[in-house]
Amino acid sequence: MRTLYIECNMGAAGDMLTAALLELLPDPESFVKRFNSLGIPRIKMVKEDAVKCGIHGTHVSILVDGQEESPQMHEHHHDHDDHHHSHSTLDQIRFIIDFLDIDDDVKDDIMAVYGLIAEAESHAHNTSIEHIHFHEVGTMDAIADVTAVCMLMKELNADKVICSPIHVGSGTVRCAHGILPVPAPATAYILKGIPVYGGEIKGELCTPTGAALLKHFVNEFGSMPVMSISATGYGCGKKEFPIANCVRAHLGETAGSCDDIIELSCNIDDMTAEDIAFACEELMNGGARDVFTTALTMKKGRPGILLCVITNDAHKEDIVKLIFKHTSTIGIRECRMNRYVLDRSFEEKNGIHIKNSAGYGVSRSKAEFEDIAAYARKHGLSLREARQTLGV
Repeated sequence: MRTLYIECNMGAAGDMLTAALLELLPDPESFVKRFNSLGIPRIKMVKEDAVKCGIHGTHVSILVDGQEESPQMHEHHHDHDDHHHSHSTLDQIRFIIDFLDIDDDVKDDIMAVYGLIAEAESHAHNTSIEHIHFHEVGTMDAIADVTAVCMLMKELNADKVICSPIHVGSGTVRCAHGILPVPAPATAYILKGIPVYGGEIKGELCTPTGAALLKHFVNEFGSMPVMSISATGYGCGKKEFPIANCVRAHLGETAGSCDDIIELSCNIDDMTAEDIAFACEELMNGGARDVFTTALTMKKGRPGILLCVITNDAHKEDIVKLIFKHTSTIGIRECRMNRYVLDRSFEEKNGIHIKNSAGYGVSRSKAEFEDIAAYARKHGLSLREARQTLGV
């Protein structure tokens, strides 16, 4: 499985993510040229070599009318000069994005990221999304950062994106409304449910833009998986710290995952088919991963069934109690085993939920049967006709 792993040991900002992902491309200069030809008003991307604590990487500067915005990229710089802060509402940002020469799905990603930021800002300022002016993130250089990352993610085409816990920094940050604690309220709102940590470094390491980009694209947060790395990129920030101020990104291949499961089984020869069906349903409702039966011949030639329940350690005791409660067995066998699984993800296509599975060198997709069946019934079609119409 093609996997992208992002290390945020020094937080994340739009320009650092752009630079790290840019280094993963075989021809980053070509991307910069294409980006600069998009027509984002007054914007030019400049790619520069950078060194942080001896690590050679890339720094990306976004020039607005030939000028770079505040060099202190980890701070919420704000002024009221319309020259730098036009196009600050969500509708105005959408107007700009609609005219860019990029794929529609990239445009959707850009607006989804800004939707996260708008929701966070509206919550922080206790106002509606329509009244948000993106004081810290609505500048043209931020639009360029978000657009660049969304384009790079599509170009890298990873099956799965994993990210480390995010270092948010500590202390305070100065913004348009005064001095705020780190992480700033909007950033903290975006990062809800995501593993983060502080530390000794003072200042804001994760910006709202960086937080929103990660929340939108990352499938899971945790430690680096076992992977065969094909490329590594270092996206450097402007500031100097005792620790290398960069985002690191690895692109490579991971196999499907393997986990431990438990099979609980018992032989039954004195229950009706109705009672067994009810027991299976209750076991599934009780947290079993799978329940199945197999016909067998028991002692004295009696026909019976083998009941098998797949579960894990977290649910084992509950499942054991349910088996004794809903069946006539007086003994349960336990077998521990490894289970090799393909990694799964879900998407929606034409109103139909699609399950994608990949790993161990294979990939496949399958539409949810109930969705297809519902569509067929609604439109008076056969299942074959429904699949052809929906293209799934």
